[in-house]
Amino acid sequence: MANKNISNTNTESYGRFDFVGKVGIFGGISVALVLISLFYIAFKGITYGIDFKGGTEIQVKFEKPVTIDHVRSAVGRVGLGDVGVQSFGEGNEYIVRFQGEKGATDKETNDLLNKSIAEVKMHLTNEFKDSGIDFRRTDTVGPQVGAELKRNGFLAVFYCLLIILIYVGLRFDYKFAPGAVICLAHDVVITLAIFIFVGKEVNVPILAAMLTLIGFSLNDTIVVFDRIRETEHMYKDKGSAFVINKSINDMFVRTVITSGTTFVSSLCLFIFAGGIVSDIAFAICIGIFFGTYSSIYVAAPAILVMEKLNLSPKRA
Repeated sequence: MANKNISNTNTESYGRFDFVGKVGIFGGISVALVLISLFYIAFKGITYGIDFKGGTEIQVKFEKPVTIDHVRSAVGRVGLGDVGVQSFGEGNEYIVRFQGEKGATDKETNDLLNKSIAEVKMHLTNEFKDSGIDFRRTDTVGPQVGAELKRNGFLAVFYCLLIILIYVGLRFDYKFAPGAVICLAHDVVITLAIFIFVGKEVNVPILAAMLTLIGFSLNDTIVVFDRIRETEHMYKDKGSAFVINKSINDMFVRTVITSGTTFVSSLCLFIFAGGIVSDIAFAICIGIFFGTYSSIYVAAPAILVMEKLNLSPKRA
């Protein structure tokens, strides 16, 4: 009976939940998820949108019901090679994508592209003249511009992680920095793999969503790190496991409320917005879930791993 009381007292001293005690289990899950995600991305490949691979995208809407097969058949008769047709939003709205021909000069390429766009619109207008067709927008990105956007986009993510590594090392201590970057890389890799798994394209707005979730996850991680630093001074006679446990428990309600409200807002956008906004919200919803998880079970416990590897000085 006495042992039971002592156990309860020790548990209550650092909080309700023993997060550090489950680090081995959840750490293994995180490693498995990241490895599976990396293998899946390498095997499946990233489906790039028009922003990154170049081409033309025409958004068309019909007043009357039209099947996607009918639209694909009509566009296929234009003879533009590999043409993609995808449903968009709600109702009879579709996205038509094609690469177009490449001329000897930029002017010739533009002339061929404008001719292809006119032919697609003419075929669709003639085929669905009784269905109330409306061309909502036409976007064109050259292959060189697309390749440059893709390179700059991924460089932006890399530099973002590098600057975060330096910032956390200077703001706190170098033993905190690897955990923060590992946490963010963990979130981005898993989110990207899920995004590819559900068949969505990666384009500039989605890359912006990735950077947004990096910022959100970093904010949550920094709050936990700041609490760990404060708790270290208050409990100098306690070990790092106690300090990390207490810090996470102290911030747990705040984390749940902040992440929960943001998740609900993003979920509403995902359900009701449609189009690219829905895709952005979907990426952010995944990122919020894994970002909150990684702040608890990846970022903070990494400090213990560094101490065990003698990569950071142990607390007195």
